[in-house]
Amino acid sequence: MRTWLASAWFLSCKFAKFGAAALALALLTGTSALAQEAGGEANLKLPDLSQVKFLGGTDGHTLLLFGILFCLFGLAFGLTIYIRLKNLPVHRSMREISELIYETCKTYLTTQGKFLLLLWVFIAIVIVLYFGVLAPVPGKPVTTTLPIILFFSLVGMGGSYSVAWFGIRVNTFANSRTAFAGLRGKPYAINHIPLEAGMSVGMMLISVELLMMLIILLFIPGDYAAANRSALPLCALLAAFSRRSPISAPT
Repeated sequence: MRTWLASAWFLSCKFAKFGAAALALALLTGTSALAQEAGGEANLKLPDLSQVKFLGGTDGHTLLLFGILFCLFGLAFGLTIYIRLKNLPVHRSMREISELIYETCKTYLTTQGKFLLLLWVFIAIVIVLYFGVLAPVPGKPVTTTLPIILFFSLVGMGGSYSVAWFGIRVNTFANSRTAFAGLRGKPYAINHIPLEAGMSVGMMLISVELLMMLIILLFIPGDYAAANRSALPLCALLAAFSRRSPISAPT
């Protein structure tokens, strides 16, 4: 009972602090919008990428499309290492311990996912106030812009959250396989397995974030893309910050 009350009090304090910050942000943005002409990343005018030439005549839009291919290669690289780590030899007892750690982390991640959705509600309120009331996208109906921006804010948060889940799974694989390599007296594997795990998570993180940004830049109309670029990193940052603030599940 005490643990449940402590967790409830902790959540209430977090919500209160975040709600106050969201309200302060809304008031500040409102004051800024009234005091001066709207500015910021959401008001940047994106150039027509197809009119810019690189590398002997390749336009910018085509060049960035090749960038999407590299992001897909990065995802494939991360998944390949994931499968390789999973298939490495491991002692049964060590595998059971790593699976127990993973199940514990799954409980934590599920709790954090629910918490993130609640925090996103506050972010959504600020987005609605800013892009719906204080500084709507010029020349575009609010009924169209707001759903797009809110959707991509969820995409940004979901991308960071999914990479965190992937990283935990890869690390639990690497821990047990590295321990077994040490038991077998394999010094190269002791160094190589953690290195591969880090490369897999890092490549997955970079590829997912770049892929989301390239899709917004290339396939979302310019007026919407600028606003989405301002909302996407905010929710990704929220997910990253939340991963550093574990919450104890009530018992």
